[in-house]
Amino acid sequence: MNEPEHLVSSQNQLGETPIWAPEENALYWVDWGGGPTCRFELATGKFKTFPVSVPVTALARRTSGRWIAIAQNGLYAWDPTTNETTLFVGPPEPDKPEMCYNDAAVDRQGRLLVGTVNTRDPFTPDGSLYRLDLDGSLHEIDTGYATANGIGVSPDGRTVYVADQRHRQIIVLDYDPVKGTTSNRRVFASVPDDEGMPDGLIVDAEGFVWSGHWAGWKLTRYDPAGKIERQIRFPVQHVISFAFGGKDLDELFVTTAWWGFSDEERKQHPWAGDLFRVKTGVKGLIEPAFAG
Repeated sequence: MNEPEHLVSSQNQLGETPIWAPEENALYWVDWGGGPTCRFELATGKFKTFPVSVPVTALARRTSGRWIAIAQNGLYAWDPTTNETTLFVGPPEPDKPEMCYNDAAVDRQGRLLVGTVNTRDPFTPDGSLYRLDLDGSLHEIDTGYATANGIGVSPDGRTVYVADQRHRQIIVLDYDPVKGTTSNRRVFASVPDDEGMPDGLIVDAEGFVWSGHWAGWKLTRYDPAGKIERQIRFPVQHVISFAFGGKDLDELFVTTAWWGFSDEERKQHPWAGDLFRVKTGVKGLIEPAFAG
């Protein structure tokens, strides 16, 4: 238990936002920024990729049975059966093309939460957290992030966590589930310089927070008070994002990356960018679907 198992040789440059689709017994995820969208069927071991026409950065399920593809330049409806994408929300700040969508999650009411990043300088703290309502309207609900990355929502829907990646912090916000507004912003956890930067993030059925470490060789599970409950080491440097899946939602699927590696470094770390599985003894939650 808690030992990473090498599962799929996906070789993603930057594997992001794995999402479990229980009706298909399959996992979907993306290769950030222009690589293919990926699908892995657990029962058969079948691995499939979908070429993309837009720079996809994240995925979210949709109640219609289709998906939302979050791309740097917009939010798209995506149909895996045809691999067609249709734009329905444009860029977050049309007058600032450097501001791009990044990671995302869906709240317990079926609204999309999506973060942004300044792609010209990701250390600049002008990233924001947005809420996409069911009518397609987009609202900024928090700001000041140096790359708004992994987003997670507590089981009761009243708390939101956001990885403020290049500030090396995880931010926690009180969340009004009716209004979709945030308040009481504070630091949930800080990551030491020698342990990388916080990346992807999810919340499990017990309300504990899982965070990946960019350039940190591990993932961390925090209790609801921000205390480290466990850390799991990986044989790859960039441990990116997670999804609970499997019949009992007790298998943790983990995406990784080789972003920035030289050809020699890729030879030295052949599993970088692949999909892993960890049996943790912990159960997750089905990620909600966007209801718009």
